[in-house]
Amino acid sequence: MKKLLTAIAVVAAFAGAAQAETLNVAATAVPHAEILEFVKPALAAEGVELNVKVFTDYVQPNVQVAEKRLDANFFQHQPYLDEFNQSRGTQLVSVAGVHVEPFGAYSSKIKDLKDLPQGASVVIPNDATNGGRALLLLQKAGVISLKADAGITATVKDIAANPKDLKVRELEAATLARVLNQVDLALINTNYALEAGLNPTKDALVIEGSDSPYVNILVARPDNQASAAMQKLAKALNSAEVKAFIEEKYQGAVVPAF
Repeated sequence: MKKLLTAIAVVAAFAGAAQAETLNVAATAVPHAEILEFVKPALAAEGVELNVKVFTDYVQPNVQVAEKRLDANFFQHQPYLDEFNQSRGTQLVSVAGVHVEPFGAYSSKIKDLKDLPQGASVVIPNDATNGGRALLLLQKAGVISLKADAGITATVKDIAANPKDLKVRELEAATLARVLNQVDLALINTNYALEAGLNPTKDALVIEGSDSPYVNILVARPDNQASAAMQKLAKALNSAEVKAFIEEKYQGAVVPAF
């Protein structure tokens, strides 16, 4: 009887292991992967093994989810996802909003935007939504003016007034922090700013307010967005524990959106 009970226990253990679900999620290193690593223990307790795959770009995380090589990603906001779906013919969907990363402008040469020299070199992200976001922030700061119909996908061609004759170049978002000392001004996504050791709340010459519409989201496919494992991840990312973690760790550089 004892051997039989032992055998039953072993079978039950294997059955439990077989029922454990795995989620492979793409993320950029800071803060997305850090937040995912924080929720790993809570998910494990609910039978979900979370594998975090760190990427340094904004394209492959979506491509690999669309191609079912990964289950989900966590790195982008809704305007970027909308533009990606439209341009690539994908149908990725938002599962949950998690946080806002106020976008900022940085310089290693000046301390105030009013000190930007004539003909200053300025770099912005080269993807449609973040490039537009950068230009809108420059307009809000009074550095340039955009055409009246320019929206979140504004490009340098939409600049209507440029009093200081700024030389605006578009570069891949991940490279902007690395060229900061080579330009007069760089508009950098907060995740890359944090990776480079910049403190957005202290180092940015101008930064979006906490009312930014660019909420970073957990993204999946229509076929798996409602799965039990995905919903457990979404619930964990919107938990009081994650909110406290974000507020304590990032001190305003990353703001909870729930």
